[in-house]
Amino acid sequence: MRVFEIKDDWSFDSIVASERPEPNPGPYDVVIEMKMASLNARDLIVPLRGYGRGTGELPLIPISDGAGVVVAAGDQVSRVAVGDRVCPMFFQKWIAGAPSPAAFSSSLGGPLDGVMAERVCLSDEGVVRLPGTLSDAEAATLPCAGLTAWSAVCTLGNVRPGERVLVQGTGGVALFALAFAKAHGAHVTVISSSGEKLERVRELGADATINYRETPDWARASRTITSDRGGYDLIVELGGADTLPLSLKAIRPGGTIATIGVLSGVQTTASLGLIVTRQVRIQGVTVGHREGFEAMLAAIVQHGIQPVLGKTFAFDDFKASLDHFKAGGHYGKTLVAF
Repeated sequence: MRVFEIKDDWSFDSIVASERPEPNPGPYDVVIEMKMASLNARDLIVPLRGYGRGTGELPLIPISDGAGVVVAAGDQVSRVAVGDRVCPMFFQKWIAGAPSPAAFSSSLGGPLDGVMAERVCLSDEGVVRLPGTLSDAEAATLPCAGLTAWSAVCTLGNVRPGERVLVQGTGGVALFALAFAKAHGAHVTVISSSGEKLERVRELGADATINYRETPDWARASRTITSDRGGYDLIVELGGADTLPLSLKAIRPGGTIATIGVLSGVQTTASLGLIVTRQVRIQGVTVGHREGFEAMLAAIVQHGIQPVLGKTFAFDDFKASLDHFKAGGHYGKTLVAF
């Protein structure tokens, strides 16, 4: 079968089309014929071995997120059946509850082989059946970006109606965070450097927007938005080093900063005093578990949430999809069709 793999060394130049044997399922395994895949920021880090030894070993099939149909199943499989449409879970061994070292070492697309293969073989515990209301393209956006946003806003952020939420940017996680926070009745502010993208998120339901290129001190600018609460209840922190100090000024006493992205760097000079004296919770978010994914699916169906889709590339143009994603400026999830 056809695959793409990072073959000889850790570099983008080493990503090549290749052939691997057809997978055969064990007693508790399913073989999935992949239909769609979607790209995430980590997919630009893995080819450079950006997670060190945790990235895995070569050759490695990249990309964590996708959707497909079960075409073969072991005789002990009970959770899904041949013909079911499914999503592979990002963390294959994180079913529910608190994370563990074993769970965090079971991510697809590094260290485990990912979904850029015509067919993949996984444990039936590592997949979830999809509702008919979601297309393959929409479902393929959920395992990493969708679930990360759900964990930040709902599982860990516990957002309630009427609360104030700030979302940084308009990338995949940010757009899902906007949708999930609105579905839970929150008032949502989105910040971005693009006026065009801010106009689009207002159409998606954002209650307030701030262009941080025009207004660098967005923490001060947002005070009127949160004057009734003394700051945001939750900030979906995607920027990293440059944005965390401002997030600490914009969060309310007792609020939560869901720390996900490090787009502007991993080292910061944020004030510990603001964390301690205002009892702010800094909550790291690393995707989520299968139980959370199933809850997210139920909410998506109930509220009719539609993932925002961007450009779609053919399987043979996978490397072009990475170039497109790396260039930035895209809006909505970048997809690969098999």
